[in-house]
Amino acid sequence: MAKALEEIIVDLDKFIPPMDLGVLFGRSGPVHIEVGCGKGTFILNQAKRHPEINFLGIEWANEFYRYCADRMRRWEMANVRILRADAREFIGRFVKDSSVGAFHVYFPDPWPKRRHQKRRFFTPENIRQVWRCLVGGGQLRTATDHAEYFEIMSQVLLQEPGIAELFEPVEFYPADAADPGEWVGSNFERKYMKEGRPIYTLAVKKR
Repeated sequence: MAKALEEIIVDLDKFIPPMDLGVLFGRSGPVHIEVGCGKGTFILNQAKRHPEINFLGIEWANEFYRYCADRMRRWEMANVRILRADAREFIGRFVKDSSVGAFHVYFPDPWPKRRHQKRRFFTPENIRQVWRCLVGGGQLRTATDHAEYFEIMSQVLLQEPGIAELFEPVEFYPADAADPGEWVGSNFERKYMKEGRPIYTLAVKKR
């Protein structure tokens, strides 16, 4: 029997922050969060390969959010939940300290216009929250096709005073969801690779 959509979607109105993420899945186990899961290609394939991990996908764009949630329903993914929210606000308010095994942030919006830059995910304030939520040794993995934003990501994670000492850079291995020649296996990565764009990757772990 197909999984009900209501079992896949997370309704934050039912929870008081901070929340126990394990409650969403009805079981304990490591939790990985994908920020900006889009249509769900990465999270679906990664979750198939790792049934022992609970995956929470966060997507703000309503069209993608609904498509992704229905896709997880059709595949009857017991270890995936989908949330429509501002990831920065959710992480800051709802996620407990040392409760997330990994954050996956692939091809985030670079918000190139100056007036929009405050919306970027990779800000010192937000990355401090990511560090707080990660378990010891937990990873933040990111990939982008945007060279300028990659430089900003690298500066925040590896050079920003008060943050650089919180993380240790590690090798970015291709995700299990990726096909040969890919890093991540997301729709955006496949689109950009077909266009011949270079892909920049970075991974750090919590010290």
